[in-house]
Amino acid sequence: MQKRKLGTELTVFPVGLGCMGMSFAYGGQEEAEAIRTLRHAVDIGVDFFDTAEVYGPFDNEILVGRALKPVRDKITIATKFGFKISEQGSGTERMIGVDSRPEHVKAVAEASLRRLDTDVIDLFYQHRVDPAVAIEDTVGAMAKLVKEGKVRALGLSEVSAATLRRAHAVHPIAAVQSEYSLWSRDPEEEIFDVCRELGIGFVPYSPLGRGLLTGTINKPEQLGSDDWRHTLPRFQPEALDANAKVVAVLQRFAKEKGVTAAQLALAWVLHQGDFIVPIPGARKIHHLEQNAGAAAIALTEAEVAEIGDALSPDKVVGKRYTEEALALVNG
Repeated sequence: MQKRKLGTELTVFPVGLGCMGMSFAYGGQEEAEAIRTLRHAVDIGVDFFDTAEVYGPFDNEILVGRALKPVRDKITIATKFGFKISEQGSGTERMIGVDSRPEHVKAVAEASLRRLDTDVIDLFYQHRVDPAVAIEDTVGAMAKLVKEGKVRALGLSEVSAATLRRAHAVHPIAAVQSEYSLWSRDPEEEIFDVCRELGIGFVPYSPLGRGLLTGTINKPEQLGSDDWRHTLPRFQPEALDANAKVVAVLQRFAKEKGVTAAQLALAWVLHQGDFIVPIPGARKIHHLEQNAGAAAIALTEAEVAEIGDALSPDKVVGKRYTEEALALVNG
């Protein structure tokens, strides 16, 4: 399987693994099972793992570090910083704002290195833009970490095209991470063009619509009581009912192709450009294997267009985030 490049520093398998759901937001997973899944990913060729300090908070980095230490030389680990994290509360309620001050950047990088139990972070993202700090100052601090050998490459998440250009002028940006799927296509408007022009990789998170595009979630009761998705517009009962009809179209396409709906959704994302490396989450090994298998699915231009038209974002009911969370994207 031909690997894909993220900037000039990183080369990875076309489908990575988003690790968040193993310990945060989606109900978590028993640690031993999570470790088995992470190590099996490496066994089948997946070598790009995505985490963040806020996932837990902190627990997910510890899990990833512990699970992957025996194979650290074979893999690429990405983590993210940028939120203020309260010592009080639990889960998402501990996220109390953003903080990308240069002194904070250095401190959180050191903490992530300890939790990941590694000497270097392969890809270090700013998780959300801090409007109180110039992007030049934040990236300048991140660049110092590269010079010190603590970080290999830099990334930004949910950033505007203008901010990306300003950041790249300070230090090369290897990757932009933003939500992107059949149902969330904002990056197509400007970010894709900038990535192609500047040689920047694009890493879609939630490429399966946070599970909706798998065709397995039809009712809120299917989610655990502590699942963060209960707060999202697309997971409200009326939205789920409406969106299930659109997902049924994807399922029909998938059946004709002899693949799962999830695999077809991932294959569609992969066919948008060879600079794209999606990071679907997977807590079960058979889901992990299915996701990795999407890299081998060939689609014609006509199929890509037909699927894209049939599941265009104007057909989805509900925004991808609450208004409060949307205020932090495209910064």
